[in-house]
Parts: sequence; structure tokens; C-alpha cells
Amino acid sequence: MKKLNVHPSFLQFIYILITIILFFFIIYTPTLINGPVRITEKFIFQEETIEGTLLGILFFVSILIFTLYKREVDNHKEIIHQIKGEKKKVELRLQASDQYIGKINVQIEEIQSIFNKIEKYPLTKNEFKTTFSFFGKRIQVITNSKWVLLRIIHCNTQRTISEHFESKINTEDTYPHVSNKLIMEDQPIASHTSIIYHPKNLNILVVCILPVDKISPDERIFIQSIIDELTKLFVITHSIYYKNVNMKIQSVK
Repeated sequence: MKKLNVHPSFLQFIYILITIILFFFIIYTPTLINGPVRITEKFIFQEETIEGTLLGILFFVSILIFTLYKREVDNHKEIIHQIKGEKKKVELRLQASDQYIGKINVQIEEIQSIFNKIEKYPLTKNEFKTTFSFFGKRIQVITNSKWVLLRIIHCNTQRTISEHFESKINTEDTYPHVSNKLIMEDQPIASHTSIIYHPKNLNILVVCILPVDKISPDERIFIQSIIDELTKLFVITHSIYYKNVNMKIQSVK
């Protein structure tokens, strides 16, 4: 960004002052200068010569001041234009930052709601389907996607153990037919994003599929946390030990 060497208002004042002096000399030169001016016996300046020289000098100075003034005014306008451009960029960055912070706050609230609203573990398939739907809706809010597909796959047979398709209300989104083999091989799905969780000590694979080309790193982390929680609830629900303990507790009651 250029810096102003001289403030335009100062040059404007000098230009107006020179113009006033110029008009003053034009009017009063005949009165101020009477007759020739003798410097030596040989160098004698006639009255007309002196008047013309003074007027020429003042006119040249006024043109010089006007040129400087115009140049500084142009520089000043350019600086103002650059400042406005920088201001607009800063405003856009602040707006983007506010939107990002707002989005992160929504995502954090959704993550908090997941852990705060789970008051008991699902015992039946219907209860687990309710949990499936709850997680699907949370992922929809976080990613703002049209639909979410959650699926649990058996690694050996590559067959679907359980799944849930969650879509927005009043939409005509069709169920996405995605093969388990494609998911198991971790191959890219056109126009979709898949987040896969495969615990090393379990024979299952949990996947979340979204109808978007890409998601942000923060969204991926949040979804992975949700899938991890879903996997734990699935293991607990289908655990033989948990079922036996629950039956004993109920028999005691």
C-alpha cells in the first residue's frame, strides 16, 4: 500500500494560496512596479519584463502545485480503494469464521446430546433400531445431509447384520443400493462419502454413508465418535454375557 508523502488538504491550501497571490499580482503589479529596475548600468529590466517574469513564475508554481495536488489525490483515492478492499476481505473472513464457529457449536451440542440422552442400554432389536434412528438424526444435523445410511456388516459372510436409513422429512430420497463387498474392500463410492469403523478384535464392520462428495475433518471425527458409540451399544446388546446377567436380574426381581 502506498503512503501519502504530502497530505492533499495541505497541497490544496497551497494551490489556493498561490492562485490568490497570482491574481493579486495580476491586478496590483502595475501599481507595485513603476518604471524599469536598474541592476547595473548595462542590466536594466523594463517594467513589462518584470511583470511578465513574476506572473510566469507564479503561474508555473501554481501548475506545479496543482500537479502535485492531483497526484496525491489520486494516491489518496487508491489507498481508500485498497482499504475498502481489505475491509471487505476482513468482513468476509469474519463472516466465514462466525459460520464455522456456529457450525462447530451445533456439532458439539449434538455430540453432547448423544452422551447425555443415552440413559440406558438397548435390550431388544426394537430398542436398538430406536438408537440407530437417534444416531442417524444426529449425523444428519452435524453434516446437514439429505440422508444417512448406517450399516453393520459381518466380516466373514459380508452380510448385513443390521442397518438404518434416515432421510429428511418430506423428501423423496431413494434408498442407496451399496454392496457390502464394495464397502469391505474400502472402494470409493461415486458422489458419496463413507466412514468405516472396523474394530480389530471384533468380527464386524460399521459404516456410515452420506450423499456428499466430501466432509470436513471435524465432521469426520464427530461421525467416527458416533460410530464408535454405536458399535459399543451393538456389542452390549448382542452380548451373551449381558443377556444372561440381565435375565438373572429380572428373575431376582
